[in-house]
Amino acid sequence: VQLQASGGGLVQAGGSLTLSCAASGRTSSNYFMGWYRQAPGKEREFVAAITWWSGRRTDYTDSVKGRFTISRDSAKTTVYLRMNSLKPEDTAVYYCAAGSAWPLRDYGIDYWGKGTQVTVSS
Repeated sequence: VQLQASGGGLVQAGGSLTLSCAASGRTSSNYFMGWYRQAPGKEREFVAAITWWSGRRTDYTDSVKGRFTISRDSAKTTVYLRMNSLKPEDTAVYYCAAGSAWPLRDYGIDYWGKGTQVTVSS
């Protein structure tokens, strides 16, 4: 499975961005998709996840609940992360990820995409 993330950039606090993750290769209905992020000097942390096939189940870390929305397209080729009300503490490199167990946050990741930088200015 290959994952290609895009959509990062520079935005002012309170603004919005949408990240995209295009999946290709041996994608499977058994996979769960998600986003992680890593801020400078910090460990990589879970952000959000979605069940790949149905798209019905989602999971968010507490700090982004109500502000971020994860979704996927009906063709099941792209996962999105809509980020609203961005804060400077959301600044990080965001990584797309895929795993075969749920909840994604508690189990190992099978595939990582290259990150995309999100910078939120105050």
